[in-house]
Amino acid sequence: MAERISEREAEVLAALGARMSNVQIANRLHISVRTVESHVSSLLRKYGMADRWALAELARSGEREPGPVVGLPVSGTTFVGRDAERAAVLAALEEARLVTLLGPGGVGKTRLAAVAAENAVASFPSGGGFVDLVPVRDGFVARAVATTLGVTEGSHQPLDEAVAARLGTGRSLLVLDNCEHVIDEAAAFAERILAACPGTRVLVTSRERLGLPGERSVPIAPLPLGSDAERLFHDRALAADPEFVAEPAVIADLCARLDGVPLAIELAAARGASLGATGLLAALEDALRLLSGGRGGDERHRSLRAVLSWSYDLLGEEEQALFRRLGVFVGAFDLDAAAAVGGDRASVADLLGRLVDKSLVVHVRGRVSRWRLLETVRAFALAEMSAAGEEDKTRAHHLRWAADAASTAEGWLGDPAWREGFDAMAADLRAALAASGGPGEVTHRLASALAHLTFARRHLLESFAHHRTAAAVAPDAASAARDLRAGAGCAHVSTTSNQHVYELLLEAAEQARRAGDDRGRAIDLARAVETAGRYPEAFETGIPNERLRALLDDAVAAGSGDDPEVAACVAVARAWLAGPAKGAPDGELASAAVAATRATADPVLISSGLCAAGTAALHAGRLREANRITRERLRLLPSMDRDDPYCAPEICNTYGRACVYAIMAGDLPGDLPGGMAAARAGIEDDLLSDTHITASRLVQPLVLTGRFRDAIGYAERMWDQWERAGRPAPLWMLPAVCTTVLACAMVEEDVALWRSRAAEVAGGTLGTAAVAAFVDARLALHDVRYDAADPLVRQAFAVNAPLDPYLAYARAAGAELAVAAGLPDAPDLLAAATPHAEENAWTAACLARARGRLHEDPSELARSIEAWERLDAQAERAHTETLRAQLDA
Repeated sequence: MAERISEREAEVLAALGARMSNVQIANRLHISVRTVESHVSSLLRKYGMADRWALAELARSGEREPGPVVGLPVSGTTFVGRDAERAAVLAALEEARLVTLLGPGGVGKTRLAAVAAENAVASFPSGGGFVDLVPVRDGFVARAVATTLGVTEGSHQPLDEAVAARLGTGRSLLVLDNCEHVIDEAAAFAERILAACPGTRVLVTSRERLGLPGERSVPIAPLPLGSDAERLFHDRALAADPEFVAEPAVIADLCARLDGVPLAIELAAARGASLGATGLLAALEDALRLLSGGRGGDERHRSLRAVLSWSYDLLGEEEQALFRRLGVFVGAFDLDAAAAVGGDRASVADLLGRLVDKSLVVHVRGRVSRWRLLETVRAFALAEMSAAGEEDKTRAHHLRWAADAASTAEGWLGDPAWREGFDAMAADLRAALAASGGPGEVTHRLASALAHLTFARRHLLESFAHHRTAAAVAPDAASAARDLRAGAGCAHVSTTSNQHVYELLLEAAEQARRAGDDRGRAIDLARAVETAGRYPEAFETGIPNERLRALLDDAVAAGSGDDPEVAACVAVARAWLAGPAKGAPDGELASAAVAATRATADPVLISSGLCAAGTAALHAGRLREANRITRERLRLLPSMDRDDPYCAPEICNTYGRACVYAIMAGDLPGDLPGGMAAARAGIEDDLLSDTHITASRLVQPLVLTGRFRDAIGYAERMWDQWERAGRPAPLWMLPAVCTTVLACAMVEEDVALWRSRAAEVAGGTLGTAAVAAFVDARLALHDVRYDAADPLVRQAFAVNAPLDPYLAYARAAGAELAVAAGLPDAPDLLAAATPHAEENAWTAACLARARGRLHEDPSELARSIEAWERLDAQAERAHTETLRAQLDA
């Protein structure tokens, strides 16, 4: 069990949750800083965590006990023996970060791993997951882990990154069960997680090693004869027949012939009620004789095949037929699924019960009853299905069931339990699609439904792939066009390139042309032009304007001007295309686009028109107008269907623009639609998720409103998530990192660390960054470092980037510093900064305070206080109130 924490350690932990520094904790608890450091070190050791952030998260969540290892299989039978192996596994997990249980199929690796994981829970306070990889095919290992952990990928967030963020830096346990058929992918995934999550241990079961450095292998042998093997047989035989009796010598002989393999013993014991021990022994002898090759080769596999063979031969004809066909299911299946390949429900329900009694099928109890075949048993069933010449027919039934089930599941969207139902059958839906073999109505229906479901489940990259597959197997051009349009929406949030979006829309337009759908073609072409004009930074290769004009002309020629949707899409595209530069639309045409989109009553189209208008206002310097327009876009979000890829680009773009525009306009309060509220809403929206990108958006308004400790907490999270993501291009993080420097200085904590990070992120551009100039000027004012004021003021006014979100902040902070330091040109600098106050509320409050300082005017300070109050900027208001009190005195 994990060590208990003392009362004093609990107090320190609570203070860490409040984002207090060691100095503050020491002052609160009346102990030395060194004692605090000692308690923090003890807490890190006891909870198996790597840093203060992990402890703070633990404290803030209110959890003190170890987290759960989700997905642990629940068994209805007792665990027999394996004491030495269990101890070896637990010891290995303490010493090594990667432990692999090695052994052949049927030897009991899964059961031992589950028991060991359950025993080890107390050593892993951050919890973890047990992931069954049996139904998983190549390319879906990370997806299986994410599903078990309840993780979804956000916009432009790879699954590995999402999983790593969930496992975190704390001590967690990840079990990857049955890796041999996806060994290379499992090894690569485990390597990435071990690198990204220093506190995570990975426990693997496989028939071969992963082959990674530091891997510790624990060989799992059959149960020893003369003890555990016989105990297991007797336990399982009594479960099948409470009155089972047999001579110990007969049971020992049976177990010896079964080579101590647990699965073989359980299958044989299940027949004890009908055959008796002597009959079992005779049947096994006959089965072994039928297998050629004597006792050579892998005897454990030979004995297991023998048990499966005679157990199958003892089935009735109907039982055999259903058993064979159930082999087509890679995962668990419900009664409807079994009936789809095996006959009417009533008969199948009866036959399933009989197969469960004979241990050939496992009953998985839950809210919905499901069944499954163990991996080795399924391989035997598939072989029998192939030998009976039923494979093509059964797979056709499986495909039709999958298409019907997926279509039905689309109707579940919105039901709180839909994810559980989808997750239970997802592996079989994927397997059926992969085995479908080519175009056709059933295959297309499955691919299209699976694309929709995986998008709603936030398997974004997978959904993108299914949309492409659906278009490829579509029975007609109109269907292909619909799939490509949806794929374009999915590509916008699942890939880093809008080139894909543009190309998919052009493909959709071509399919619409083939289908004779002029309206659809016009819309697709116009949206392609809009994409190129609106997101030029996300294109690998720029599209020449001549090409875009030609496409827009084709759209106009193809579509009817009387169609509101066509007219709206063309108007939006025309606004972006006619602007002074890509990414900067024409203002008058943007206004016309808003009017055209409003006529459609489609919130997605209206949002796209408003985006054009807001961006035009931004480029014209009308920051408050741009922010106001984006606020309207925020209000449209609740009316957009989050399960429809068509809405996804507008949802993601709206959150991103809202956060930036709110900073530029100084619109910071935590009530919607202020910048802080928009940033929080973005983090909580599962389409974006909690990533380094969304965390960075929240850091800035937290700092600007004086919530310094919260800001530092999110900044630590942002940095940690950025590193887990492989440290992608960081320059966009500079505003969040620099404002964190300001927050740390205000609470006297980790300033040097975050200054070094700012220099790292800036990559040589720190001296010309508006946000750095703002932070330096604001800190000089706070620290009363007026001797260094002049160069900092010059730096603040040297920055000349009209669209930089922090230009107004730099000028305002520089002007106030000039006033406080008594620089001779302070009045001129104050006047030069004043125009920025018209478009930025934070700047207006700051400059009112500067005027109050310059003229010793209490009314200006009062105006400043009122402005800070409206912005909910706590620290700035308190500072201004102090100035007013000094002036009054």
